[in-house]
Amino acid sequence: MPSTLTRALAMTLLLAGPAAQAQTPGCDVCATRNADQAPFRIFGNTYYVGVKGLSSVLVTSPQGHVLIDGGLPESAPKIIANIAALGFRIEDVKLILNSHGHIDHAGGLAELQRRSDALVAASPSAALDLASGEVGPDDPQYHALPKYPPVKDMRLARDGGQFNVGPIQLTAHATPGHTPGGLSWTWQSCDGPRCLNMVYADSINAVSRPGFKFSASSEYPNAVADLRRSFETLEQLPCDVLISAHPEASQLWERLEASATSGSEAFIDPQACRAYVAAARTVLDARLEQER
Repeated sequence: MPSTLTRALAMTLLLAGPAAQAQTPGCDVCATRNADQAPFRIFGNTYYVGVKGLSSVLVTSPQGHVLIDGGLPESAPKIIANIAALGFRIEDVKLILNSHGHIDHAGGLAELQRRSDALVAASPSAALDLASGEVGPDDPQYHALPKYPPVKDMRLARDGGQFNVGPIQLTAHATPGHTPGGLSWTWQSCDGPRCLNMVYADSINAVSRPGFKFSASSEYPNAVADLRRSFETLEQLPCDVLISAHPEASQLWERLEASATSGSEAFIDPQACRAYVAAARTVLDARLEQER
């Protein structure tokens, strides 16, 4: 039987479905997801600069910074303000990394790129989405998500590819299934002599537009196999600190509250990636049972 934590995380993943990812107008939850969130340090040179319901992470160095994900189009000014509130500048962001091409993670990328003049890196599949401002027909949420401002200058990120800004080195890990082009990212952050393995985990939940079947899709026939492979990838990553694309899916807010008394130790959990995957497996199993 799934643990209480796994069931709770699975419910969180289910709530991050297509309706929760639509953009205004006609999106009842967008204002909630885009609610203000004060930025904070997670560990070392890694900071949370996103909005309440959509993660965006800043990794800093004296030679320039890396930003991961851009939220909704209306999230961009809030992310820029959060970066400034920490004492950094959007103009010093040299690289912007994307998890996948849905509007709630890619919608703000064009404006963030315009303000920073940074290069955007995305998977080959996600790059097509970013270039057109909408997902393609092989995406489980095709035509369930609105368009967003397209991104122009991109570099392709493939599984195992590494990207450097000064001393920062981030590695791309293919984690498809939620979308065909999903990527998760890893790097190390250090606080003095102590260095930890950081993971920015892409969404791996089996949600879709009405009528799509993960078990029988001609548009995305490898959806289930991709999800299961992504589960294995995330389970095997060195994972001291997990930040998920939807922050509540990795209990970020509970950890932030605990950090008031225990500091950065609250964000450290070497089992977090496994718990994240266990919840996603529960969601997939339930989805496949429904599709029978």
